[in-house]
Amino acid sequence: MDMEPRERASREELVRRLEREDGFENETFTDLELQGLELNQKEFYRCTFERSQFQESQWRQCKFEDCTWKGCDLTRARFPQAALRGVRFEGSKLMGIDWSSISANPELAFEGCVLRYASFVGLSLRKTDVLRCTAQEANFFDLDLTDSDFEGTDLTGSNFRGCILTRTDFSLAVGLVLDPSRNRLKDTQVPLATAVSLAESMGMRVPAMGDTTGAPASRGRKKKR
Repeated sequence: MDMEPRERASREELVRRLEREDGFENETFTDLELQGLELNQKEFYRCTFERSQFQESQWRQCKFEDCTWKGCDLTRARFPQAALRGVRFEGSKLMGIDWSSISANPELAFEGCVLRYASFVGLSLRKTDVLRCTAQEANFFDLDLTDSDFEGTDLTGSNFRGCILTRTDFSLAVGLVLDPSRNRLKDTQVPLATAVSLAESMGMRVPAMGDTTGAPASRGRKKKR
């Protein structure tokens, strides 16, 4: 009967600690309701955030190292000048976040997340995993995505512009549209549908798989006698 009040008191104490203390290490933050939370210059090392509500929160100049967010809602959260190293987001809502203001050279990974309307601008995101996410109508501008992987991610309506896509793997992505004149492509892996679209944009015709009706008839040669 008295379990719920104790849990509530524990969460309230945790909120006070978040506001009062400067650093946290090897801690787990679970089932918090902290919409609109504003934290400045906090440091988190090997911490886990689970099943918590952080919509429209702000983490100004905070430092996250080897941290994981699981099942959290960070819709329209802000991370101005935040340092993110070895940070993973799993099964979390990250809609409408502008990642452009985070510190340089972040180390991020996304799996099973909602990244609709997100904006990534002017960042080095080499070897970044964006796996099985929903990233519809997101903006990817002026990024280095070398060796990044978008396996199973829905990119319908998303824009790529000014990006380095060397060895970027989009082969199992959905809804990808790329303009080769506005991005640097080298050994970039794309789905068949995207490859066909690129070819058609350059004036080529690609017959359907197994369709020979669009192939020119072979010209017979007269045998010399």
